[in-house]
Amino acid sequence: MNAPAEIYKVLASQAHEVMGYREFTLGSFNFRRDEYFAHITWKTRDGRPMSHTMDAGNFLRALMRDVAWGFFYGWVNFDNVLGTVNHYQSVDLFAGSYNGTMKAAGIDLLENFPSDQIRTTFEKMLDDWTNAGFDPFAAPQETGSAYGRKNGSNTAKITRARELATRCVGLKDDLVLRSDARSAPINRAFADVDQSQPELHPEPGFENEVHGFNLFGFLSRSQVTWNPSFTSVVKYSFMCPTTEEHILPIIHGNDRVEWFFQMTDEIHWDCGDKNTGKPMARVIMKAGDMAAMPAYCRHQGYSPKRSMLLVWENGSPTLVHEIQKGDAPEIPVQF
Repeated sequence: MNAPAEIYKVLASQAHEVMGYREFTLGSFNFRRDEYFAHITWKTRDGRPMSHTMDAGNFLRALMRDVAWGFFYGWVNFDNVLGTVNHYQSVDLFAGSYNGTMKAAGIDLLENFPSDQIRTTFEKMLDDWTNAGFDPFAAPQETGSAYGRKNGSNTAKITRARELATRCVGLKDDLVLRSDARSAPINRAFADVDQSQPELHPEPGFENEVHGFNLFGFLSRSQVTWNPSFTSVVKYSFMCPTTEEHILPIIHGNDRVEWFFQMTDEIHWDCGDKNTGKPMARVIMKAGDMAAMPAYCRHQGYSPKRSMLLVWENGSPTLVHEIQKGDAPEIPVQF
């Protein structure tokens, strides 16, 4: 004999209270977690109840990037069902809308929210669901467990603030590459990275205008993974190096072309159609390789060993609209 739906609701509510985690609602979406999983529910356009389950650790790692990146350029897919699309003043939250099978079945849902509203909800969820000792920005070998019942918090790790330079990194008053920054510990995976700085001989009078620094040494001290940092900004040309280990916690869907330069070790990329998830390519990049991700694809990376990757972004705020209107290409180059 099947129990009434009300009994299931009561049991779920009681289990939720025992776990100690808050439940969150955003529009028609509901979020709750237990010891192992994040559960997302919504109703289809014709009123059918739907649900999706993600591993709690994977969900928090993806949520961390979405919050820290300000929803990033375009699509942040938590997996092949759930994700967000950044419209730069508002954000779409979707379930199944870019999954070809779910879309065809009519069981998807997409709702748009003001950026501040969805950011606030996501920040509160991230803070409440992250237990003491777990850092969703760190590599799996460098942090504790995401699992179990509610156990404190780790607010300091999930609210890291970027260190912003006011001028070229390393020059006087850049506010970043000071001696105390250089004393940050070298990551275990980069113990063999040469830490020597370049030798500079500027002409007299140009000592505060000419500079260089050891980018590999700088990156070897990064304590986070899959988090691009700006080290060169020339108008809308952004050079964003980062250190990568394990799996990119999101499947990134491009709204512009994105260039990759593999500086050390290797990363394996799975690439698919941005709108349906249909597989398109498998790209294996080794040190010295370059590749570009077109604006019509989504991609997820796998780094067997902690590696260094340089990401080149076109940060133009009008580019996404130019691509949508056909005034700018979706591909990096035409031969």
